[in-house]
Amino acid sequence: MRAPLHTLLGDHPTTHALRSGSVASPLPLVFADVAVPNKAFKRVVRDLEFDVAELALMTFLMARSRGIPLRLLPVVVFSRNPLPYLICDAERRRITPENLRGCRIGVRSYTTTTAVWIRALLADRCGVELEALEWVTIEDGHVAGVPDPPNVHRAGAGNDLMGMLRDGIVAAAIADPVPAGPRYATVVADPETIFRAWCERHAARTYNHVVVVRESLADDAQAMRELFGAFRDSWRRAGDAIDPTATPLGFEAIRGSLEVAIAVAGAQGLLARPLAVDDLVTDVLASLR
Repeated sequence: MRAPLHTLLGDHPTTHALRSGSVASPLPLVFADVAVPNKAFKRVVRDLEFDVAELALMTFLMARSRGIPLRLLPVVVFSRNPLPYLICDAERRRITPENLRGCRIGVRSYTTTTAVWIRALLADRCGVELEALEWVTIEDGHVAGVPDPPNVHRAGAGNDLMGMLRDGIVAAAIADPVPAGPRYATVVADPETIFRAWCERHAARTYNHVVVVRESLADDAQAMRELFGAFRDSWRRAGDAIDPTATPLGFEAIRGSLEVAIAVAGAQGLLARPLAVDDLVTDVLASLR
């Protein structure tokens, strides 16, 4: 009988059936009592606390480039257009990509996956010079020992993103959730059009969270097939609640977007060494479809 696998997994449309128990896993999964998985991502990469875990894609790439023993189960938990989360206080000052130069932008951490994708889209589709932006963070990144670049500064104790935005300490902020009401506006006026253009140009999607497994499990062919099958069954149960092009399953289905993600992470100086997409998996994991 297999030992239980300590698992971190949020309740998303793709995972709801598995997380709620309506899809049973052949492997014994013991879910951590964590309502918001990203609150435990440091435990995933610093403490190696979990056998199976939801993890932000950029955090995983950073960890993998530093030899942290995790591998990718080819499952995309969720992905989204990141641009709607970059907002300004329109009552104070309307910020657009054209006048972002020299602005301070508030973000939870410089290396959050949403922030990485936003920078990539701003540079690629809006012509924003990333070196001309200043970032103000309220916490460090998930992977230990990674220094921020010189244009990143930590806010003083007690500051929060929306407070800094309202007070004019930052000109824009990456907010999740985005507050309701007319006071706040997206920096990119038509985020969906810009996002679609980027996706078409790169033949890729901006994945947010994926699933990783402890490296010592990654060559257990039977276990990985069973685990992948449980996620696939949960995905299928979601029906119209998911966009299958945004959350595909299987290594070959996500390979192209992973290659783009690695290139983006490398361009922004997040990787400790160059990565190839095959570095993320084992032969067993690469075979899953």
